[in-house]
Amino acid sequence: MTDKKPVCTRIAPSPTGDPHIGTAYTALFNYVFARHHGGRFILRIEDTDQTRSTAASEQAIFSALKWVGIPWDEGPDIGGPYGPYRQSERTEIYRKHIRQLVESGHAYPCFCSADRLKELRQEQMAAKEDPRYDGHCLHISPEEAQERIDAGEPHVIRLKVPAEGSCVMPERLRGEVTIEWKTVDHQVLQKTDGFPTYHLANVVDDHLMGVTHVIRGEEWISSLPKHFYLYEAFGWETPEFVHMPLLRNPDKSKLSKRKNPTSISYYRDSGILPQAVRNYLGMMAYTLPSGEEMFSMEEMAESFDIDRISMGGPVFDQTKLRWLNGRYLREQMTPEQVLGQLQDWKLNDATWLKIIPLAQKRLEALSDLMPLAGFIFEDRLEYNPLDLVPKKMEAEQVVPLLRKALWEVNDLREWDAQTLREIFERMSEQEELKLKQLLPIFFVAFCGKPVSLPLFDSMELLGKDMVQRRLQYALEALATEGYELKGKKLKALEKEFRQQQGSRQ
Repeated sequence: MTDKKPVCTRIAPSPTGDPHIGTAYTALFNYVFARHHGGRFILRIEDTDQTRSTAASEQAIFSALKWVGIPWDEGPDIGGPYGPYRQSERTEIYRKHIRQLVESGHAYPCFCSADRLKELRQEQMAAKEDPRYDGHCLHISPEEAQERIDAGEPHVIRLKVPAEGSCVMPERLRGEVTIEWKTVDHQVLQKTDGFPTYHLANVVDDHLMGVTHVIRGEEWISSLPKHFYLYEAFGWETPEFVHMPLLRNPDKSKLSKRKNPTSISYYRDSGILPQAVRNYLGMMAYTLPSGEEMFSMEEMAESFDIDRISMGGPVFDQTKLRWLNGRYLREQMTPEQVLGQLQDWKLNDATWLKIIPLAQKRLEALSDLMPLAGFIFEDRLEYNPLDLVPKKMEAEQVVPLLRKALWEVNDLREWDAQTLREIFERMSEQEELKLKQLLPIFFVAFCGKPVSLPLFDSMELLGKDMVQRRLQYALEALATEGYELKGKKLKALEKEFRQQQGSRQ
């Protein structure tokens, strides 16, 4: 890659769920690197998974990144010279490049059925081998393959990787990375529905959009051979690859919503300032030359040196984030600015006009409102853990119910009071409990007491991220009393839950 080429970076999230704090982390480092070099920063939507991608998730990505305060120069919402910026709108571009790979012998059609692939995987796992495609369709002649395609036989297109040797690749933070070809799967590049997979679309888009530096999480290192091979197959110049250290839970495991809030929206809803989030994410893998812990995104961009990225496993610590947020509130803001932040957050007419109709029937004096509605503005509620256990129930019964509710909420795509009511009505039937027996648990979990504002309307107001977090808090509270599910028992419960889900689909 020549030094003369203008710097261009990108962030390419998939609109398949809640915007992850890791997306903001990666976006921040892409942004500051591009700004330091006077380059471009692109937002691209990787929506080739048509079964899981939704317009609502895409809008949530835009909203979350805008709230964090990381702007982009080109993207689906603002356009740019290299659009379209949604992969679902670029399918003809990918098909053209797929044909080129097949014609050059770097890819081939595969007609294996799902049943055959499942059986192959089971055999390999039983033999304690890493599951991978066995090349069954590799030697089908081009003529036979075309006949079968013309006859309408379902097929995918796979990457034809070398059978021997190693792929040696430069990586900015690690020097050379060497991976043996025998460990690299014959990756599917185009699915049976005609849509590309991440690997093909990613490489094609990065090249056509002029991306010079691919800054992404270290979990993608194992994919480097596939990407280098594709660049070589197309005869394209390879961008520089930089793999960021993954964010970690306090126990050093990969950051996950089972142990930490991962949705950007949660941090917004819990009252964390966007500038504190940006600052803290920057601290995860970088320090200013001065050693100052509080710094703006602009200060980070001005001093940014990518070779100074820390390679240690950064721990995303909620306590440290709140400490930093507190410093911003105390040291960086006037009382008028704090008031403005509160109004932008939740203390505004729009929020109150949703709360007041729920509370109005219960009011005898204006002073009754805050005790009734205060839980809407809190993060972690204060209550006795055993308040979660209704009369005539045991804590051992409550923990599975909280777990199942958490899984139900996590899978939910629509978020409104009626949909939430249906979840709990269904749960009461499955658990053979009356709704009035079931709901006190969740009144305490979400509202802090067994009777409060209407439950499902309150859940809608709290939002999905805060509801998930309060269910986790409730489970943590019961765990302090010795009531928890883990290991095999937790897996068995989740298996039971998934079977119940499957039976109603």
